[in-house]
Amino acid sequence: MPKDAKDVKDANAKDAKGANAKGAKEMPLRERKKLRTRQALVDAALELFTARDFAAVTLDEVVDAVDVSKRTFFRTFTSKEDVALAPEKELWAAYLADIGTRRLTGEHLLGAYKDALFTALEQMADGWERRFLASRSLADRTPALNAHSLRHCSEVSAEAVRIVADRLGGRSPGRTELRLLLDLMLAAWHCALEAWTSSGAARRDRAALVQHMRQAFAAIPAVAALAAQDA
Repeated sequence: MPKDAKDVKDANAKDAKGANAKGAKEMPLRERKKLRTRQALVDAALELFTARDFAAVTLDEVVDAVDVSKRTFFRTFTSKEDVALAPEKELWAAYLADIGTRRLTGEHLLGAYKDALFTALEQMADGWERRFLASRSLADRTPALNAHSLRHCSEVSAEAVRIVADRLGGRSPGRTELRLLLDLMLAAWHCALEAWTSSGAARRDRAALVQHMRQAFAAIPAVAALAAQDA
């Protein structure tokens, strides 16, 4: 049986926190084995889903490819959708963890939102961008996965706003303002992703993604000025 969703969410956050090479080396042996199994499941699932079709691949085939049990699978993931979207969920789990500890003030919150995303991206394990591209391509052609991704994005946004509002307390702008500011950052992130994924294969490394992010984020002040003209 799958574990409680909150337990799996906590496990995903823990895995994301130790996903980089340095973090993995510092983890206890048991945790390193769990992380290797997790990454093997993600790789196997994405390979199977990409080669055939998400709906056509059974969970039995995924676990058999890694030679683990369903019980082991459900210690980390809640469903096929969960493992298929693991790369983006790892990124946003690291993002929320960073927002939860980053120094915040009532000012420069857009900078905090942006810097947390750069930090989360740096923490992703080697090969993350390859898995992320495969996952996004799969979601783009699978309505059920795309819906799952959109729901996850909404949940992350709500949680990020809650964390910031709670940490700032009375110094916080209203939640509407916090959400709109976050959505502005996310819109720039999606523009960066679109530019990155549409570029040639040779320019789909992490450095190129960071470059696209910086370009998209640099456009935000001009966009805000245009919005102010219509206020």
